[in-house]
Order: sequence, then structure tokens, then C-alpha cells
Amino acid sequence: MTDQISPQELVDDLVDLLTIEQTDEDHYLGKPVKGGIGRVFGGQVVAQALQAAQQTIDAGRVVHSLHAYFLRGGEEGPPIDYRIARDFDGRSFANRRVVASQNGKALLNLTASFQTPETGLSHQASDMPDVAPPEVLSSDAESRRQLLEEISDTVSENFRKLMLRPRPIETRTVDKRMWVVAGPTEPRAHCWFRTVAPLPEDPVLHRAVIAYASDYVLLGTSLLPHGLSWVRDNVVGASLDHAIWFHADAQADDWLLYTTDSPWSGGGRGFNRGCIYDRQGRLIASVAQEGVLRTRKPQAPSD
Repeated sequence: MTDQISPQELVDDLVDLLTIEQTDEDHYLGKPVKGGIGRVFGGQVVAQALQAAQQTIDAGRVVHSLHAYFLRGGEEGPPIDYRIARDFDGRSFANRRVVASQNGKALLNLTASFQTPETGLSHQASDMPDVAPPEVLSSDAESRRQLLEEISDTVSENFRKLMLRPRPIETRTVDKRMWVVAGPTEPRAHCWFRTVAPLPEDPVLHRAVIAYASDYVLLGTSLLPHGLSWVRDNVVGASLDHAIWFHADAQADDWLLYTTDSPWSGGGRGFNRGCIYDRQGRLIASVAQEGVLRTRKPQAPSD
């Protein structure tokens, strides 16, 4: 039945998900994802918190950075509350703090900084990597379906539903997909992404969608040199923090290249960096994230 959902319906649902409701002064409510069955996707909470902060900013000011800490996992189903603190409104910059909570418990703290656009010194130190274009790559959704056919006897029904859930953002991996990597590889990955149908012409919404998608594939990059995979259930992980620097406006419904690398892991944590480029090679955003990474202890055989 879910296969009957059209691409435009999926994107309309994403727009609805990221359209938060004001319930009081500096208090907003984020809708739950439709048909949710598991833990809330971290990118959803970051994007909704950003949308809440953006609602309190004067028109003309644009978010240039956000820094978030994940405190605990949320549950798909109940709505999420977002409360705003207006810490600073200056001539050029403004700052907002957001606390996201669910059922009375804090899920995430986010701080976002906004700037009135201006001209200034400009450089980009590195070019976009020369990788295969998205048109010659297969969709990750098809790869997930093929993988589930191969391991159908070893996964739960909930896991199957999560893997096969239609997504509003399509990804096409340039390298071998993280969930099928069988051994240690270089901690570097490249992935194209865009929404599966057009978005409204609203730069604020496009930045929120990019924030949402920036939580894809990032933490998994630090698994690559260890030959581990979420799918093979030999590791447990969770995001600890997430930071984004927005350098330029971009269309989230056109292909964007997400390059990620992991310079370090240790102490039960992995650190990851990301760069997001548009088709013209402009660096439009930089991302950083640290997360918990622990190998899963094998279950003792039952008698």
C-alpha cells in the first residue's frame, strides 16, 4: 500500500512535517511523521527546531550556523514541543536557543545564529570532488530492497518496514553503499541527494530540508575503517551533536553532493565531517557530527 504514495505526496508530507505550529509566544509544536513506528530521525528534530527558530527572526536575516546536542532519543508518534529563547538581536546578527522536548523530557538543545546578508571577502579552498554524476547511479532505495531479499531471514519486521519506507529524499551513493561494505575501507564517502519531487520556492524551507538531509549517512562514515554496519547489527550508535554552517542558498529539490569523512574515532565515539556542494561545484554547507559508536556484544546462545 505504501508503494502507491506518489513522489509529490511524499514531498508534501515532508513540507507538512517541517511546517511547525505556533501554540504560544515563542512556543511551537512539531508534527510527528506519518505512520512512524520507531525512534524519531535526528534530522527531523534539527530541522523542526531550525524552523521554530526561523519563525522568530525578522525577515531578511538568514541562518548561517546551528549547533545542536542530542540528549535522548524521541519516539515517533507524539508531537514535539519547541521553546525559543531570544538571546540576541543585534544590527547584523541574531541568536536563538531552542529546547525540543517530548512528553516533558528534553530531546535536543539547539542554538542558531542568523545574519543580515552582506558582501565580503570570498574564497573556497577545495573544489567539489570529481565523482560520477547522479544520472548514472542507481537509487539507494533499490539497493535496500535487494539487500532485504538477501537477508530476509535475519531481520525483524520492523526493520524491514524502516528499510522499505518510502522516503521524500532520494539518495544515490557514489561509492559502495555503507550497509553492504564487508570489510574495512577508507573513512570517506560520497552521496547525491534531492527531494523526490519539487519543493515550494521558499529559501527558508530549502535550508530546513538540507538540515534534515544532513543527518543521512554522516555517522556511518566512522564505521567504514572498522568494517561494521548497522544492517549487520554488529554495532550500536547514536548522534551526540550536530553542527551546520550554511554558506549559500541552494535548491534541495536539485541534486546536491554530500561528501563525508571521519578523521577520528575512539573512546566509544566517532567524529565525522561533511561538505555539501551544488551541481555547479559551490560549497553550500559544511557539517560536523560526533556520535556514540559501540560494538554490539554477540548474544549468548540459548539452551
